[in-house]
Amino acid sequence: MDTVIMKIMNFAQRLTNADRASLFLVDYKTNELYARIFDVGDGQGLQKVDGTVHKEIRFPMDKGIAGHVASTGETTNILDAYKDDRFNRDVDRQTGYTTKTILCMPIYIRGCIIGVVQMVNKLNGVFTKSDEEAFETFAVYCGLALHHAKLYDKIRRSEQKNKVALEVLSYHARCSEEEVTECINMQTPEKIPGLTTFEFSPWSVEDTRKPVYVLYMFKDLFKTIRFDLEYLMRFTLTVRKNYRNVPYHNWIHAFSVAHSMYTLIKSTNNTFTPLESLSLFVACLCHDLDHRGKTNSFMVKSDTPLAAIYSTSTMEHHHFNQTVTILQHEGHNIFNHLTSQEYKEVLGNIKKFILATDLALFFGNKARLKELADKKEFVWNKEEHRDLIMAVAMTGCDLCASIKPWEIQLATVHVIFEEFYAQGDEEKEQGIEPIAMMDRDKADQLPQSQVGFIVGICLPCYELLANILPETHPMVMGASSNLKKWKELAEKQGAEKETQSEA
Repeated sequence: MDTVIMKIMNFAQRLTNADRASLFLVDYKTNELYARIFDVGDGQGLQKVDGTVHKEIRFPMDKGIAGHVASTGETTNILDAYKDDRFNRDVDRQTGYTTKTILCMPIYIRGCIIGVVQMVNKLNGVFTKSDEEAFETFAVYCGLALHHAKLYDKIRRSEQKNKVALEVLSYHARCSEEEVTECINMQTPEKIPGLTTFEFSPWSVEDTRKPVYVLYMFKDLFKTIRFDLEYLMRFTLTVRKNYRNVPYHNWIHAFSVAHSMYTLIKSTNNTFTPLESLSLFVACLCHDLDHRGKTNSFMVKSDTPLAAIYSTSTMEHHHFNQTVTILQHEGHNIFNHLTSQEYKEVLGNIKKFILATDLALFFGNKARLKELADKKEFVWNKEEHRDLIMAVAMTGCDLCASIKPWEIQLATVHVIFEEFYAQGDEEKEQGIEPIAMMDRDKADQLPQSQVGFIVGICLPCYELLANILPETHPMVMGASSNLKKWKELAEKQGAEKETQSEA
């Protein structure tokens, strides 16, 4: 803004052959005119008010020639300033200058006066009509220049505010070095019984021990890939910290999904390349970072800032960006040992895999993969085919609660629905009718809802996976077993309702 003002004043002086030029901007909040830059004379040229040598010149809009022009919008040409009652002598007193002739003109933008330019003491006589006409044209461009300069200043200030906010948030969103040291000092088990089974319960692991288990899985999966132990632990702890305290989509869920992917990778005996496996495991660990416990549909309907940024797969895009943000923290880039090409590949894969957890994308992925499988056209050496099986594997691991033993499945579903009901409550407050699954007043429909969910989404996903990766068949068995239990509950509930209605 200051640069633009100085250019305007310099050109205005040359245009009218004035000794000095002043540009006063309008502050409508205080109804004042103010100037941060002015010509101090004595050959020193234009000077910026720095708060020490010169004070900011500021006076009411209804005072002086400039105030009169700002208030009325009239161009004013004064032949003798001190004979004009409107002349504000305060400016001369502050600057030690003597004003004689004045040409003052308003600057408009969109019909609103944003400032006035004041030419002082024409060097060869008085300001003429020709000076007025020339400057009137120039004032139009002044308005545009000042308007865009103001916008730029606002944007720049906003960027700086955002930068400060990010610095503050970054500090609070990172794990402490004490946490890193504490976890590194914890003894990592040489072997964890039952860990490589899909039935393993991540909920049985204490929260303080989960990062150590993640470290164990990293080491077990990627023996040939070198990791910095501190970086790995710091990354894991910061990931944990960036999961919100929502009922279901929290750190426990992330740990559970990562464990399922660990088991899938281990059981399929190096079907995926080391870099693919690394991408899959990290994507699972980070796939719901900063989840707010709300669906994409809710985020869009509520006009949230995130929905304004990402119109599709809203939360999944955000989860990936949070992953990148964490990797960019000092001491958190667990991929620092990779080549630039490997790093690019892994990051690209992580993005694809996290986006694949959007159920809206699952149906398309499933249809394409099923067609390939049914026609026996799936081949492992085609990148597109590998991407499809890995995308479906991400969905399968994300839904892993449906394959756990019944007691775990039942408890987890109640936690999931508590999160759903909380969203339904908010929707009701906004005047939106929630779908039955989100409506706590229809909680009696939960068993039937789960039957539909497993039949329509979970089983087709696991059966397709097992068709191509037979080692994942336990996922089909787990989902089928839970489906049987949900059907029994639904039938029992239906029978009770029928009995009540007959009574």
